[in-house]
Amino acid sequence: MPARDAQATKARILQAAVTEFAEHGHAGGRVERIAREAGTNIRMIYAYFGNKDGLFDAALASAIKSMAAKVPPQPEDLPAWAGDLFDYHQREPAALRINLWAQLERPHAASEPMESYLAKTTAVSRTDSDPLTAVDLLVLIYAVSQAWYLTPDGLLRADGGDPHDPHRLAAHRHAVITAVSRIVQTDTRRPTSEPS
Repeated sequence: MPARDAQATKARILQAAVTEFAEHGHAGGRVERIAREAGTNIRMIYAYFGNKDGLFDAALASAIKSMAAKVPPQPEDLPAWAGDLFDYHQREPAALRINLWAQLERPHAASEPMESYLAKTTAVSRTDSDPLTAVDLLVLIYAVSQAWYLTPDGLLRADGGDPHDPHRLAAHRHAVITAVSRIVQTDTRRPTSEPS
């Protein structure tokens, strides 16, 4: 009988869990479906991850780490990075979807490890005189790059266009890059206090 490859089994479980939880959330996700998709059994899932909460948290962390590795910050070209984030969410929507479920169902689990946040804020940090902190800048870039995927379909169709048309997606990607360019290039100095 061949030896079991624990790392490969865990990786299959995590991939199946990311897919399941991105589709159904924590409450709707079923460990039985994850086990079937991963080609393992429920007992192995609990042995590796403890319980459903542990599995969800591990799947969330895996999806976020994968995104961070595939689309790392580009401090020298933040508009291009925003465009790359837009592309990533179109290509691989699971990271965004599982993160949204986590925000709704397990907010304490819905954050990257502090080291990841620190690395990103350090990477995009500019000058002390900049009106936007690194955190503000990251929040705005993520918001702009994800907005298309979070907007109701009715609004996206309000101008009569097909939001899934490749030309429309390219135009929106261009809008994302333009918006982030304006955010990072605008000279909006910090307000100074009025003399009394």
